[in-house]
Amino acid sequence: MKRFVRLFEALDGTTATKEKIALLRAYFEEAEPEDAAWAVWLLSGNKPKGSANRTRLAAWASEEAGIAGWLFDECRSAVGDFAETIALLLPKACGSETGFTLAENAAKIESLAVLDETGQREVVLSAWRGMDGAERLVFNKLVTGAFRVGVSRDLVVRGLSEALGVPRDEVVHRLMGDWRPTAEFFSSLTDGAPSPLDRPYPFCLAHPIAGDPAELGAIEGWQAEWKWDGIRAQVIRRNGTTAIWSRGEELVTDRYPEIEQASRLLPEGCVLDGELLPWGEGGPMPFNQLQRRIGRKTVGAKLLAEIPVVLMAYDLLESDGQDCRPLPLSERRDRLAAVVNEAGHPFLLSPTVAAGSWEELGALQRSALGRGAEGLMLKRLDSPYGVGRRRGAWWKWKLQPRSVDAVLMYALRGSGSRASLFTDYAFGVWKGHELVTIAKAYSGLTNAEIREVDAYIRANTLEKIGPARTVPPELVFEIGFEGIQKSTRHKSGYAVRFPRILRWRRDKRPEDADTLETVASLFEPLE
Repeated sequence: MKRFVRLFEALDGTTATKEKIALLRAYFEEAEPEDAAWAVWLLSGNKPKGSANRTRLAAWASEEAGIAGWLFDECRSAVGDFAETIALLLPKACGSETGFTLAENAAKIESLAVLDETGQREVVLSAWRGMDGAERLVFNKLVTGAFRVGVSRDLVVRGLSEALGVPRDEVVHRLMGDWRPTAEFFSSLTDGAPSPLDRPYPFCLAHPIAGDPAELGAIEGWQAEWKWDGIRAQVIRRNGTTAIWSRGEELVTDRYPEIEQASRLLPEGCVLDGELLPWGEGGPMPFNQLQRRIGRKTVGAKLLAEIPVVLMAYDLLESDGQDCRPLPLSERRDRLAAVVNEAGHPFLLSPTVAAGSWEELGALQRSALGRGAEGLMLKRLDSPYGVGRRRGAWWKWKLQPRSVDAVLMYALRGSGSRASLFTDYAFGVWKGHELVTIAKAYSGLTNAEIREVDAYIRANTLEKIGPARTVPPELVFEIGFEGIQKSTRHKSGYAVRFPRILRWRRDKRPEDADTLETVASLFEPLE
């Protein structure tokens, strides 16, 4: 635990990317495999399954420190951080548990999920009494679900890659999907043990195009497709079983039974990349129809009939058990067409959009809305299937580019009939490893979504700053706006006009949200 705490403090004390990578590499080289696995898991944004109610933690800490509850509240107001307040107030450790590892302390936290209040109190107090102040701080952040430090998943991958001597893209692949932090798992990262049969590939992502597409070169070198408004997913058919993974690395097989059943017609050792779309007799249905199915563990017959789903297939990542990603797009496309045409509905081949010039393609792009699409995707015909968001090969050319995916940072109560609910939200985009506020919005969610977000805010409040409640950077929303201008009043340097929530991006992880660079690329001086 002490080694991990030193890593936490060191990472928190520097903004230099190279230094952070070096710190991560050193930790992964020195730590025991199980501790290293937990470090990867936690630094990638995951949380231990167990937790303790903050009210209980405050009461236990007050009792241990011998102070009244009101004084704890005053101290918290002065310190500003719940976990740090407890770490500062607790009496000096007696050292009875000094030496427990990160993995052992994580196991204690996860045990809280099955214990009653008395059992939780015993575990937490025992841990506190055996830790110094720095260890308590990290432990408290873990036990409250508030642990975060200024490293992205990409930096963790780069540190791991250097420590293990494994190529970066391969590390990303081995970390995909649902895995638990064990010594065996960490060892598999090094020895290249076979991945589970349902393990997805890292998704290849596109950058928004900011300038004239003609700057990409001759149009003959590019493939254009419609950009559909659905949920990005991979359908994996291996060893007689099917797995459907969302882009957010969530296993959603049970939620799309029509896709799972039809996938039995796919050849063995096949992985398709595409978009899950609600699809009626006339073509694509609005995304808000698909939202009626998102988040449901089971889908009833009535909803299946009302909102059938197809997979609009974009790419073939695996064929006959062989990785196709290094092949050029043109060859992958030919193979994909053969697979999809053989399987049939609900697998559809994403149609290409033919044009003899960029001007002609631009006219077609402007007709996207009438086709139920958001715009166009531009993909270089000779490009391999990359890992993550790499510039140059894939671009998204949206019909209405003035929207960004942003992370919920804090919220305030509404007014009138919404006075009892947290409905006024502040959203941020990434500036390096920091979120900076880009917009405040309160319209666009359904009543059910508002209640769900309100419950999340109440359960996950990190700090109360006046009327505002800050929350962990976990929920992603697409924010639309009419215009954008530079502003010295906002930390991001920009202010948007008439922001509103377009949709809750449940399919995206926080690190998938847009960057300040993307916001800057959308800037145009207002008339």
